[in-house]
Amino acid sequence: MKLGIENIKENLHLLKGKRVGLITNPTGIDRNFTSTIDVLKENCDLVCLFSPEHGVRGNYQAGVRFEAYVDEESGILVHSLYTKDKRPTKEMLDSIDVLCIDIQDGGSRFYTYIYTMAYSMMACAEHDKEFVVFDRPNPINAVDFEGNILDLEYRSFVGYYSILQRHGMTIGELAKMFNEEFGIGCNLNIIKMVDYDRTKFYDELELPWVLPSPNYPTINTGIVYNCTCIFEGTNLSEGRGTTIPFEVVGAPYINPTKLASKLNSLDLPGVYFRGMFFNPTFSKHAGVMCGGVQLHILNRKEFKPVHTGWAMLDVIRKMYPNDYQTLKPYKEGGKCMLEFNTGCNYIIEDLYTLEEQFKILEQDTKKFELTRSKYLLY
Repeated sequence: MKLGIENIKENLHLLKGKRVGLITNPTGIDRNFTSTIDVLKENCDLVCLFSPEHGVRGNYQAGVRFEAYVDEESGILVHSLYTKDKRPTKEMLDSIDVLCIDIQDGGSRFYTYIYTMAYSMMACAEHDKEFVVFDRPNPINAVDFEGNILDLEYRSFVGYYSILQRHGMTIGELAKMFNEEFGIGCNLNIIKMVDYDRTKFYDELELPWVLPSPNYPTINTGIVYNCTCIFEGTNLSEGRGTTIPFEVVGAPYINPTKLASKLNSLDLPGVYFRGMFFNPTFSKHAGVMCGGVQLHILNRKEFKPVHTGWAMLDVIRKMYPNDYQTLKPYKEGGKCMLEFNTGCNYIIEDLYTLEEQFKILEQDTKKFELTRSKYLLY
C-alpha cells in the first residue's frame, strides 16, 4: 500500500505554484521515516507549519498551551492551533494559498486532531483557501464502529460532530463527512492511499509506527482508548503516568481482586480483566498506590471498547458508591468531562440500566452506519 503523502508526485498539481501551509506532528512521515515537512519542502513552496495539541515535534504534554515559534529543524514558523480559538486566523492564512494536513488520527471521536482539522477547514472556507488531506489508516481498523451518536448539547473539542465514539473511518473520510454532511463547504481535496485494506489494524500494514500523542504509545493503547478514556472524567486514574496508559484503570479505594472478578463475570467479549496495583508518576493519584484492573485484549476483533467502558463505569459506581466521583464541571452550571467524552448524560448517574445503555449504543451504531457509508473512500 501507499500512504497519501507517498502519492505526492501524482498530485503535485494541487500544490505547485502555491504557497503551502502544513498541519502535522511526528506521525507525518512516509514509510522511510522521511518527515512530511521535508517531503513538502522538496516538492513545493512550504512557507509555514500549523501545530495541533502536543506540538509539531510532539514536545508538549496533553493540555499544554503554547504560542507561535520557529521550528529548529526546518527553520519554518509554526503557528499554534491549540489555542482558545482552535483555528487559523485570517492573518495566518494570508501567507498561504493551500493548507494541508498529514497527521495520524487515533480512531476516536474524542481525539482532538480531527477537530483541529475541522476548525482549519472552516477557516479555509471562510477565507477562500484550499484544503488538502494526505490520508492515513485508522490505527484500529476502519471496518469496526461502535458507540452512541454525540448529542450536540455536549459538543466540545473532544466531540464536535454527531459521530460515534469509535467511528471506523480514515481521517480523509472524516474530512469528507465534515465538509459535506456537516456543512463546512471548503475547497477540499483528499490525496487517497493506494491499496489500503481497511480491515487491518496498523500493525498489520507494515508501516512504521509513531505514537500519535504522548499517552498513546502503542496499538494496544488505541484498542482500549475508546473504552477507558471516559475515566478522565472521574476520580479514577485512566493509567496516565504509567507505562501502559488507558490499559489500566483504578483508584486508591479499589480492591483489584473483587473488581476483576465482578467485571469478568459480565463475560464481555474479547477481554479479560486482571486485578493489579499501580502507582502513577503523574496525573491523577500521582505517587499514590492504586488498586484496579488491566485490560488484556484476548480477541481485538471481538472486543467492544465502548460497551466495555460503559460497563466498567457502571460496575465501579455501584461497587464503590461512597468513593466513586464524577469530576465537577469546569465552571458553575457547565458540563463535566464525562459528559463531553461520552457526548451524552446517559452514564452520569443511574438514569439508565446497563442493558438500556447497551440498547442505545446498538441503535445509534445502526443509525450512524447509514451516514458513514456515504463517505467511505476504500
